[in-house]
Amino acid sequence: MRLIKRIALLLLIIIIAYASHTLISTGFFRSVKNEFNGEVIKKIPIPGAEDITVNPSEGFAIISSTNREIYPPVKEEKGGLYFMDLKDNDFTLTHLTTGFNKPFAPHGISMIKKDSVYKIMAVNHTDQGHSLEVFTLEDENLTYKKTLTDPALKSPNDVVMIDKNRFYFTNDHGYTEGIGKFLEEYLGLSVANVMYYDGKNYTEVASGIAYANGINFDPKRNLIYVASPRGFLIKVYSRNEDGSLDFIEDIPCGTGVDNIEIDSDGNLWTAGHPNLLRFKAYAKGKKDTAPSEVIKISYRGKNDYSVDQIYVEDGTTMSGSSVATPFGNLVLTGNVMDDEFLVLKLQE
Repeated sequence: MRLIKRIALLLLIIIIAYASHTLISTGFFRSVKNEFNGEVIKKIPIPGAEDITVNPSEGFAIISSTNREIYPPVKEEKGGLYFMDLKDNDFTLTHLTTGFNKPFAPHGISMIKKDSVYKIMAVNHTDQGHSLEVFTLEDENLTYKKTLTDPALKSPNDVVMIDKNRFYFTNDHGYTEGIGKFLEEYLGLSVANVMYYDGKNYTEVASGIAYANGINFDPKRNLIYVASPRGFLIKVYSRNEDGSLDFIEDIPCGTGVDNIEIDSDGNLWTAGHPNLLRFKAYAKGKKDTAPSEVIKISYRGKNDYSVDQIYVEDGTTMSGSSVATPFGNLVLTGNVMDDEFLVLKLQE
């Protein structure tokens, strides 16, 4: 009887420890107070603007949009890439992929310019599996080039191009089903990774990440940044000539960071989920809202950085923020599932 009681007590302690760890590490107890030193100047009616990237010199944005009524999706979706003119106050949208006839549910995106032509890559999730769709953009005309598939695309989330042939992408899960996936999402099991494509081969270059999400590259400092929303971290790596990565440090962010954008001064901008369990319930349709947060990280080098809150709100205006992209004193901030995204104007 004593042995049974001891075993029962041990199991109870384990359950309490597990529940406490999950609640604390997902931001369950965090109080979300609305804070923003600026104004919302426009609401753009486009569904699930999960990722947004900007070309500041030419004044336009590319937006990845998918109507995610429930996420993960339970049926095939038809999303698109959009062009937004940032040079006027109308923020005019142009649907770029109306002629793209394949199943298309775009997720993370990346854009680079070569000569006068832009190359755009988008993570795509369909019933047939995951892929990377490659396009070129010239004068607001998007041309489909090719589809990349490989077993390395296990659970792709975001992608960043280094040049026209080489790129990195994140797999946000090491397990895609069963107890492994459950432990990743709730216990924070760190088995997600970063893959590198050198033009011929796919190679794992970073592992042991709790839900690898957004990724971006700072060519001036030769650094790769990877968001770990389950860890509330942005991970910093130096990039070697062969494409391999050396871990430098983790930046604690205090929120479930999603996509990462880099401004002309090298500052990191990211949006995320202050309460991951609330976002999970929202994504499953069990809650009407989920809080949003935008932060700016000034990274000056190892152990030398600052994290500033730019926008925090309880989800009434926008739920489930996933990206924050600066353009002058404006910030375009998108989300996973809402029917619109916001253009914020910062107070000067």
